[in-house]
Amino acid sequence: MADTQVSIGQVKRDISTLVNRVAFGGERVILTSRGKPKAALVSIEDYERLTEDNDDAELARIEAWLAATNELAERILAERGGKPLDHDRILAEAKRDLEERHDFLRRS
Repeated sequence: MADTQVSIGQVKRDISTLVNRVAFGGERVILTSRGKPKAALVSIEDYERLTEDNDDAELARIEAWLAATNELAERILAERGGKPLDHDRILAEAKRDLEERHDFLRRS
């Protein structure tokens, strides 16, 4: 079924009819302002399908990011000969560096 375009003004007058057409008639109503599409009125089934598709796409994106991150971590570990980073040492050095900068700025 083709989408129906309706002006915002008509929506104000006919919202109940439009909702019934969408909910029970399977229509999709494109809301326009000055002839330009601004929003859509869709059935709850369409809405659930749209949000489910978005959830699936987001999950796929996160899984791809996690796989890439794990691959990078494995490459770094291999380049370091299997020796993991010493996070505590790195944080201690960063803290020491910040304290030295702070002391320097206070003296200046």
